[in-house]
Amino acid sequence: MRVAAAAANFTRDVAFDLERIGVIVAHAREQGVRVLVLPDGALGGYVHDLRSPDPADPDDGAVLPPELDPDGPEVRAVAALAREMVVCVGFCEAGPEPGVRWNSAVCLTGDGVLGRHRKVHQPAGVAGLFAAGDGFTAFDTPAGRMGMLIDHDKTFPESARSLALDGAQLLACLSAWPTSLTNRAPRMAQDRQARLFDLYDQSRAAENQVLLISANQSGRNGSLHFLGRAKVVGPGGDILARTWSKGGLAVTDVEPDEMIASARAVLHHLKERRPDLYRG
Repeated sequence: MRVAAAAANFTRDVAFDLERIGVIVAHAREQGVRVLVLPDGALGGYVHDLRSPDPADPDDGAVLPPELDPDGPEVRAVAALAREMVVCVGFCEAGPEPGVRWNSAVCLTGDGVLGRHRKVHQPAGVAGLFAAGDGFTAFDTPAGRMGMLIDHDKTFPESARSLALDGAQLLACLSAWPTSLTNRAPRMAQDRQARLFDLYDQSRAAENQVLLISANQSGRNGSLHFLGRAKVVGPGGDILARTWSKGGLAVTDVEPDEMIASARAVLHHLKERRPDLYRG
């Protein structure tokens, strides 16, 4: 089975974003990709500023992405593009009343939505902008059982562990992860957030012995410079395919059942847990 993680830049112009998604999906299809993970904010972009923007302030309102209906025409358009492929895409979800919104993702095929996730962990700078999701749930797809994480979720081991315990063999991580705001490095390879982004991807895969497909935005939006660095990580924590800072697709062939069984043949981390001794 061929899987891919995308690094690309997306904007406030949803029509433009759909065109870009169409191009990425077409390139992935030409390469025989079955599972494609797009970045967070692939429909409508991400926030433009993480330094305490206020959506009620007219001068700050532009930092927010458009609020979309998860069952609306934009998501249906991505499903139509996906057809036989399994595609994960992130966006800002409109809440039931003004001022309520979620940082969300859906996993879909041409037949419709297979799974949904709302980001649970809200980092400084966006905690006042998005409501928090209420959990982590794996779901079945034509490519196997999957789970999704958004951005800051993967910082917390419990997030990926919850999905692995729910049977997920593939973890899709959708990010709009920027370079460090407080400790700029002269080169992206030396950036603290670049190091952490890769570290979390590899750790979450290795500690749960699952396959992880990590997409991320690239380029600049507002004051943010996104890392790119999309990748596919194997159940031993090894990077199987990757991009760097520019846009592109990280594509590789995987056999989830075989690879995960091999990784767990001697050391089976989920079975070796001692939850009776863990606090909380």
